[in-house]
Amino acid sequence: MQIAIVLYDRFTALDAVGPYETLGRVPGAETVFVAEQAGPVRNDSGNLALTADRALADVPHPDIIVVPGGPGPLPLAADGPLLTWLRTADATSTWTTSVCTGSLLLAAAGLLEGRRATSHWLALEELKRHGAEPTGERVVTDGKYVTAAGVSSGIDMGLTLLGRIAGDDHARLVQLATEYDPQPPYDAGSPAKAPAHLVELLRSDLDLTLT
Repeated sequence: MQIAIVLYDRFTALDAVGPYETLGRVPGAETVFVAEQAGPVRNDSGNLALTADRALADVPHPDIIVVPGGPGPLPLAADGPLLTWLRTADATSTWTTSVCTGSLLLAAAGLLEGRRATSHWLALEELKRHGAEPTGERVVTDGKYVTAAGVSSGIDMGLTLLGRIAGDDHARLVQLATEYDPQPPYDAGSPAKAPAHLVELLRSDLDLTLT
């Protein structure tokens, strides 16, 4: 089984690394980072780079596609090499997945038309404009498409799909090995729980990055 995690300029690091540390532990699987060209790719803050082992053209038929989000997806949503590759790779993939605003790329490629999907809460309306049926759920499975909400939910998506592929006990083992036992110091992880002034503050700041 081959798992391809897509990288592009200004991706969000945890969106890629969360699934890498969870879903990437499918027994016997090969996990590769891919980008339009092989080599280092900078994250959204510009101070971290992950290395794409292979170019998109070198990985035409992965079994699992993982598309991370970031402030970069909307400029990339115009037709180009990445969307073309997504359509081609999706035609033969077993699972096509995304984290955060990565679902906007899947939707822009026409892969989520009429399907239930999720994204970062600030991007749900944009997801709808691309033809998907947005939901605020943390992880959404519709057929072979598995989408995750904002950033940290990529860990949940990875464990969810790992359980489907390798069994619940293996997923639990990976959860235990990574000690993924969230006990956050604050209960402000969603717009439904966070203080209203913080929701508005983030909305005013991040609207600029999602357009």
